[in-house]
Amino acid sequence: MRTIPEILAEELGQKLSYIENVITLMDEGNTIPFIARYRKEMHGAMDDTTLRNLETRLTYLRNLQQRRDEVKKSIENQGKLTEELSAAIDAAATMTEVEDLYRPYKQKRRTRGSAAREKGLEPLAAAIFTQDGSDPALLAESYIDPEKGVNTLEEALQGASDIIAEDLSDNADIRKALRDLVSRKGLFTCKAEDPEADSVYKLYYDFSQPVSRILDHQILAINRGEKEGILKPSVTLPGNEGAACVCRHALKPTLQVSQFVRSAAEDAYERLIFPSIQREVRSDLSEKAYAGAIHNFALNLKPLLMQPPVKGFVTMGLDPGYRNGCKVVVVDPTGKVLATSVVYPTFSEKKKQEAITVLSGLMRRHNVRHIAIGNGTASRETEAVAVEMLKNFPDASYAIVNEAGASVYSASPLAAEEFPEFDVNLRSAVSIARRLQDPLAELVKIDPKAIGVGQYQHDCPQKELDTALNGVVEDCVNAVGVDANTASRSLLQQVSGLTATTAKNIVAYREENGPFTSRAQLKKVPKLGPKAFEQCAGFLRIPESKEMMDNTGVHPESYAAAKALLALLGLKKGDNLSELPKKLEGYGLAKAAAECAVGEHTLMDIAKELAKPGRDPRDELPAQILRKDVLEMKDLKPGMVLSGTVRNVIDFGVFVDIGVHQDGLVHISQVANRRLRHPSEAVKVGDIVKVMVLEVDEKRKRISLSMKQAKE
Repeated sequence: MRTIPEILAEELGQKLSYIENVITLMDEGNTIPFIARYRKEMHGAMDDTTLRNLETRLTYLRNLQQRRDEVKKSIENQGKLTEELSAAIDAAATMTEVEDLYRPYKQKRRTRGSAAREKGLEPLAAAIFTQDGSDPALLAESYIDPEKGVNTLEEALQGASDIIAEDLSDNADIRKALRDLVSRKGLFTCKAEDPEADSVYKLYYDFSQPVSRILDHQILAINRGEKEGILKPSVTLPGNEGAACVCRHALKPTLQVSQFVRSAAEDAYERLIFPSIQREVRSDLSEKAYAGAIHNFALNLKPLLMQPPVKGFVTMGLDPGYRNGCKVVVVDPTGKVLATSVVYPTFSEKKKQEAITVLSGLMRRHNVRHIAIGNGTASRETEAVAVEMLKNFPDASYAIVNEAGASVYSASPLAAEEFPEFDVNLRSAVSIARRLQDPLAELVKIDPKAIGVGQYQHDCPQKELDTALNGVVEDCVNAVGVDANTASRSLLQQVSGLTATTAKNIVAYREENGPFTSRAQLKKVPKLGPKAFEQCAGFLRIPESKEMMDNTGVHPESYAAAKALLALLGLKKGDNLSELPKKLEGYGLAKAAAECAVGEHTLMDIAKELAKPGRDPRDELPAQILRKDVLEMKDLKPGMVLSGTVRNVIDFGVFVDIGVHQDGLVHISQVANRRLRHPSEAVKVGDIVKVMVLEVDEKRKRISLSMKQAKE
């Protein structure tokens, strides 16, 4: 039997030694970001996504092995474990296969078959199942025993039939064959509970699709419609192939087929096996759809978190509203609140002009350069006010910010602790302003599920969803790095090796002792021990340190190697190191690595970090679109080509913000000039794309766009 590392090596296409090293590192308590960044030589530079896939699969395979052992022990305790059965269990590649093999030996609730066994009819069932030509009625005569509850010949035969049917339903080979048959030839159908009722599920009122071709988003929509009592889905197998499949396994190839066994086999199929297989197939389809939805959510979340920050400017945040007015905050380049206000531009023309006067005063007083406008209620009216005001501020601009989750944050204990003097509406405005300045630092404060870049995320298994999304947040935070002297507790606790407690202690330490002046000083933080320091040090930046490397991604364990590299190339601190990677390649990476006593991957990473100390990988991505004018839905005409920002990528298309407060949909068929299995193959959240307007439906607020026609 292959070992778990051997299975993983084959599945992931990696060297066995790399897989074994990663498993050891994980078992020693090292985090994925630390392993991905600082142990590249041990795993051949796998990226964090590959490592997380390895971790997920490793957990499954270990649980599978544990279940195999439990099943074998249970069967052995019954005295029924044979070498052949043990080998079959060891060879089972999935939990389903293990459970199929365990099914005949599992403790069952009382069934028709178990009741028949209690009446002593098991030997009769076995005799009939031999199919040696004996007449079942003659065999059954000797089993009539009123004391055991068998009063008639018919009762004896029925009991034998129930036992045979149950044994067939427990047969692992039959279940596997039938499951494969349904996967290949089954139909997933759906009807409406009330065909006359109007609902968003009308597309599925009379729906039929081969099981092998049904799409994930269709499964998710149907599941939700069923949960709401609107849809009635089922899995069917046309014709009699299912019953024939069971009969082929049950009937012996004799000249005279046993009609009794055939009847029992057909009963097993109709009453026991197919209903169970139907549930399993639906469960498998749902699991696959949920896994796809979670993967898609994670795929969208990463570029959203990694949006380039608009750094270094005073920013105004506007949280639009009707009844309670538009909440206004001004924050400095670090996100500190400088001023707050509330204006009411939607109440009347007079109130609108008053709002412009108030906002203009704040713009001048604090030298505001950018305005972040939330995309919720009254956003269009607020944008119109901002555009009118900006005519007097030619150097300023605005951006529409997705405010999904801002209300969740503003009502959270974290926001109350951060801004105890503000009401929830002003907290939302602060969040909106900061989202423009540094999306990652602000969005880590919000449950990823509330950010709004997924599909059916609330229907997915929440534990798996949380694990996947939290992994994305952790990877993004550590890829960027965190300033230990300015980062919030929320941001710090996403750093490799840190917990909520150690993050809180870091904030408390710097408040009590002033800014950190070196990475080594982090060791003085309570409960931040040697292992935690090893895991977090490379991801924490100390711009105030005299040691330049404390503000880079170079890990303290590699400082000696970094100094050796500089000496090797005749450089010193203070020199222009921007060409360091090229000089290293010119010298010879392998030769330099040997002389500096580190791996080649590590040395090249050191060179790249020293070349750009304090670099932010997000700066290399397309900048956010900042606007000066307003566009409305009525201004859109078919054939117009516009620039927009990708807001969401789902199974059937891409939603693009083109600045009219209603995202347009690019159907998957309009994304590229090639066939795509998923839109994510061509585009990701945050991308700036050109789109052509195909159709505008103002009444239904729908905009159809094309990316491929915009390129033609």
